[in-house]
Amino acid sequence: MTPLRIILVGLGARAQFWMRVIRENPDCSIVGLIDPSEEARARALEQWPDAVASADLGIIASVPADAVLLATPPGGREAQMEAACAARLPILAEKPLADSVELAARYVDMADMAGVPLMVGLNFRFLPVTQRTLELFRETVGAPEFARFTYERWRDGWRPNFNKYPLTMDQPMLWEQSIHHFDLMRYVYQSEPVEVFAKTFNPSWSMYRDDANVSALITFANGVKVNYQGLWQSNWQAPGFQWRSECAKGVVIQNDQFGELNYALHADAALTRVELPAYEQWINDAAALLEAFVAAVKGKAPLLCSGRDHLNSLRMVQACILSSQQDQAINPADLGTASERAIGTSVKQTAIQKRTSL
Repeated sequence: MTPLRIILVGLGARAQFWMRVIRENPDCSIVGLIDPSEEARARALEQWPDAVASADLGIIASVPADAVLLATPPGGREAQMEAACAARLPILAEKPLADSVELAARYVDMADMAGVPLMVGLNFRFLPVTQRTLELFRETVGAPEFARFTYERWRDGWRPNFNKYPLTMDQPMLWEQSIHHFDLMRYVYQSEPVEVFAKTFNPSWSMYRDDANVSALITFANGVKVNYQGLWQSNWQAPGFQWRSECAKGVVIQNDQFGELNYALHADAALTRVELPAYEQWINDAAALLEAFVAAVKGKAPLLCSGRDHLNSLRMVQACILSSQQDQAINPADLGTASERAIGTSVKQTAIQKRTSL
């Protein structure tokens, strides 16, 4: 079958993984490369010499293609989305879809009106440890009832292989990292959040302009309660991660973001280690995500991680921000499209106040 012809927009750090994953997938090829940096385009052309490279989004309309992959920052995607939708090309976009719920909802509506499939790159759903956790809930430990999710990291935003935009964005931990965690919670607990009480903050040693840490209590519609702590600026270079779900018959404990899964039944004296398949970080999960996107575009499977579904995770991020500002619990379901403009304005005004007070 003819490979899916992809135009890759954004040739920074994340695009390096995508270029490898696409090369290793016989059902895909890259036909277009877009980035304002001449150096980035030249580097990408060394890997894809037959592709058309440009700083101009116009090649989305002029180069024969089957899909667009946005490996770009969430802010400033308006023109990219408009160009892809105008060309009627399916879109795979890195998470988050946008840096506000209001804008993300506009993108989702734009894609719907154009009849364009829109998938968001929530690759953590495709991790073997995530899929095995779901199996443990179904087959071994029973339904989860409450949980503790702890992610602790001193993230050096100046590392050369990292994108630099999080250093100056609003709420970088929430928009760039917690969005993964919130999506995973919705996915594995199979429920939507109904209450979020949160505090965001920035320690004195933080290299990030805005709050890089968050603590939250989250309640889901099915009763599951999660105590969440997400830190991009802890003060120890060794990372910490534990996701412990208390279930009807025992516990499931994940001690690494990409693996190390254990469980125990109520009367067990020790944890049982769960065997997981070999896994290459950032590659296997992206490969599975790409396979799902290709299958959906070719009509062989339903679209997973849709833009519309993604809005529910983005509203959790927005709920954390508003809860911290207002010192009260927020129901993400109340942050629907009718009120997103007002909410977005409120958040932007607060961000401006923070900047002017620095």
